Amino acid sequence: MNNKPGVSVFGLGYVGCVTAACLADRGFPVIGVDVSASKVGLINSGQATIVEEGIAELVREGHAAGRLTATTSVAEAVEKSEISLVCVGTPSQPNGNLDLSYVERVCSQIGEALRTKDRRHTVVIRSTVFPGTTASLARPALEKASGKRAGQDFGLSMNPEFLREGTSIRDFNAPPFTVIGADDEATGPAVARLYDGIDAPLHVVATGVAEMLKYACNAYHGLKVGFAN
Repeated sequence: MNNKPGVSVFGLGYVGCVTAACLADRGFPVIGVDVSASKVGLINSGQATIVEEGIAELVREGHAAGRLTATTSVAEAVEKSEISLVCVGTPSQPNGNLDLSYVERVCSQIGEALRTKDRRHTVVIRSTVFPGTTASLARPALEKASGKRAGQDFGLSMNPEFLREGTSIRDFNAPPFTVIGADDEATGPAVARLYDGIDAPLHVVATGVAEMLKYACNAYHGLKVGFAN
C-alpha cells in the first residue's frame, strides 16, 4: 500500500515538469496544475511539456501507472494532495527585478482552497525568488486568502531547486545536497518525506537561509562562467 503523501505541482514548465515526473517515478501520487489547458492535456495524455533527456519516458510511465495527472483546477489539486509545490516562473523585468506576480497569484489561489480544507496542508515555494519573499509575499497572500496562519494551521516552506538543463533528472535523484527552509517544527519533516531514499545530505534551515543559499549558488555559478569565458 502506498502511504506516500499526495503532491500537487503548480506550474508545468521546466522545473515543474521535471519535479512532477521525478516524484511520480519515486512512487508519489502527483497532480500537476497549470493555467495552460494544452500543458495539462499533454500530461494527461502521457506526454512531457518540455524537451529534456529522459523526461518523456518518466512522464509516460508515471501517467501509465496512474501516479501522474494534471488539472487546471487549483481547488481539485489542493484537495487531492497534502503538499503543494509552487514551481511557477519568475521572469526578469526590464530593470532586472524578478516578476513575482505569478507566485503571489498562485499563493492566493492555494490559500482560497485551504480556507475550506480541514486537513493540514504544506505549501512549498520552489520558484526562484528574492531572499525574504516567502515571508513578505507568499505568507501574506496565503494567510489573507485562507484566513489561517502559517506554521499553525498550514505549513510553509522554501525548497530551492538546483536543476541544470540537460541533466535535471540526474540532478533531482542525485543532488549534491537538499535544502529545506522551514520556520516551524512540523513543516521540515513533512517536506523531507519527498526526499526519502535520496542519498545526499539534507539540511533543514530557516526559510530565509534557504532563499539566500539559492542565490549564493546562482552567483557562484555565474562567477565560474564569467571566469571561464
